[in-house]
Amino acid sequence: MSDKPKSHGRLKIAPTLTPRALMDERPRLASAWEARVITLFPNAFPGVLGESLTGRALDEGLWRLETVELRQFGEGKHRNVDDTPAGGGAGMVLRADVLASAIDAASAGEPTDRARWPLVYLSPRGARFDQAMARRFAAGDGITLICGRFEGVDERVLEEYDIEEVSLGDFVLTGGEIAAQALLDATVRLLPGVLGNAASTEDESFSHGLLEHPQYTRPAEWRGRAIPPVLMSGHHGEIERWRRDQSERITRARRPDLWAAHLARLAKQDKA
Repeated sequence: MSDKPKSHGRLKIAPTLTPRALMDERPRLASAWEARVITLFPNAFPGVLGESLTGRALDEGLWRLETVELRQFGEGKHRNVDDTPAGGGAGMVLRADVLASAIDAASAGEPTDRARWPLVYLSPRGARFDQAMARRFAAGDGITLICGRFEGVDERVLEEYDIEEVSLGDFVLTGGEIAAQALLDATVRLLPGVLGNAASTEDESFSHGLLEHPQYTRPAEWRGRAIPPVLMSGHHGEIERWRRDQSERITRARRPDLWAAHLARLAKQDKA
């Protein structure tokens, strides 16, 4: 029996203060959008991002993914990255000096313009992530994500580096890695060439401020449930009207907040 460790397609982790490229054997396109992730758990990546369309795009060099292991910047013999909260309280807080060193390493070669390359901390107190934010991130050159752990990070580093805080929603995770993968999935799929069909991103949920209409496919009848006749009519105008009506109905019933925002946009357009 061989003692040779399995690589599972990932590079071996070495003690280095430079970002760890997860996909070095893949092509490097000069214009490729790039994500850098500061994390205590670099082996969590690429995770699901290495599968399906995002994984294929990674293979083709349409985007790049690197991790920066936070532990290597830790202090002392045990590479400590956290300490007790000032003023007392439960849990631990990521140290400003440790995180700053990781940010400096991750920022090598990045544009300093935050519009071109945002620096984002995944945080439950951040602005809620949405499709518009995904489009903004995809329009830049890349992004650096900070995956928090414990009770959060020292506020001073957030202020010093003008870090943008982003939340997936009103709930708490054990760390930012899952949130980072969700954010990257939503963003990467908007990059040119990833989906292969630009129309796919135009007709889906949230692209027009409404939830998506119901979808159907074969068989035409299943367990006594038939596809709505209008979808089988071949009348594209009627189909489009039906889909719009369904999107409005579903949004009004399930997401009153989105529906209110939609009505506000319509009212603003009428005044223009």
